[in-house]
Amino acid sequence: MIRMNEMTWMEFKAKIDEGAITILPIGACEQHGPHLPLCVDTVLANGFAERLAQRVGGMVAPAINYGYKSKPLSGGGPLFPGTVDLNGDTLVRLTYDVLEELIKDGVKKIMVLSCHFENEAFVCEAVDLIAQKYGEQAKILIANWWDPMPAEIIDKVFDEVPFPGWAFEHAAVTETSLMMAFAPELVHEERMVDTQGATPCPYHIYPVPKDAVPPTGVLAPARSSSAARGQLIIDSVLDELVKICDKEF
Repeated sequence: MIRMNEMTWMEFKAKIDEGAITILPIGACEQHGPHLPLCVDTVLANGFAERLAQRVGGMVAPAINYGYKSKPLSGGGPLFPGTVDLNGDTLVRLTYDVLEELIKDGVKKIMVLSCHFENEAFVCEAVDLIAQKYGEQAKILIANWWDPMPAEIIDKVFDEVPFPGWAFEHAAVTETSLMMAFAPELVHEERMVDTQGATPCPYHIYPVPKDAVPPTGVLAPARSSSAARGQLIIDSVLDELVKICDKEF
């Protein structure tokens, strides 16, 4: 059993007493084009968290299902119905409160696995504030799935289309391939559009113009996505996350 919310309090305490790592997944509720659901970031966060927990004997806390609002050229979620964003201070407080409760329960090893590009600064702020208050009582790591990915895996995944950069990889090859591996029933391949993608811009405009993002919500082509590519990413990233846990915990 690895899901914290499916444990009794006694089972949870036993895992803490064993020194198990607790993984907190953080996702988002955001548009991901015509072919992917709003829950992509949370599905990926839970998928990586549960497989990592199985590898390291850890447990997975209930995911935070909402994230910070995307900028136009890294998702553009606020422009589309169904996207439910948090303000930055809300995400900081929510993450802080969850981490504080875990530490009060005696958890000493925590990995925050955030799989929404825009969450990073606010998650770091929450963890920094927790560290200032609790010091050595708990060690907290912050990770995602894209930074640990080896360069040679990026080359293998993007052997048919060019890698557009992580900001534009929204509802494109990596996220689509990962969803094909983690939750294929939620992928609508017949709705996939061969978009030309968004146009890079070195500045931001507010209020955000309605034409700042392609009307599909897809920033780069998802063409060549496959479950095999997704599994390649999963396997390589999990190996790296396990190494991180072994080194730091």
